[in-house]
Amino acid sequence: MKGSFFTLLVAVGLCHGAAQAAEVAVQWKDFKEYRDVYPSNEARGGYHKRIATQFEKHLNKLAEQLPAGYNLAVSFNDIDLAGDVHYGRNDIRVIKPIHFPSLTISYTLKDNSGKVLSEGQAVRLKDMSFMDRSRLGDNESFHYDKRLLSEWFEQTILPATTKSAS
Repeated sequence: MKGSFFTLLVAVGLCHGAAQAAEVAVQWKDFKEYRDVYPSNEARGGYHKRIATQFEKHLNKLAEQLPAGYNLAVSFNDIDLAGDVHYGRNDIRVIKPIHFPSLTISYTLKDNSGKVLSEGQAVRLKDMSFMDRSRLGDNESFHYDKRLLSEWFEQTILPATTKSAS
């Protein structure tokens, strides 16, 4: 009986937390249209799915910082991943400073009443000195590319939420 009550309590807590979270909607083009999403040593379809999954998870994690009921819509217009794929005997993605990450996105941030707090069309995020920074967390997939999203979120999205609160 005690275990059932605890399970019920956890389930209610999870449902309540999910209702409080900000919503993120992500739109993708056909991956063949992006500048550089070439896989090195894995199947193209699986690689593209992995990019989408990783970026969406990252955006959802960032959105946890948003107030309850907010909505963030992000469209990826272009993607040029950090590095460049070198084809040969073993196809590998080589990360060098000359092949910096670049994302072009469009976005809209709305508050819980539907009011647009911030929006942008074809905003280009790039980091030409991406290899000169701290490398904490660079063992995760698409680290440099996700860092672009984190910096954009911290510099653009979070300040828009504090402006609306005042």
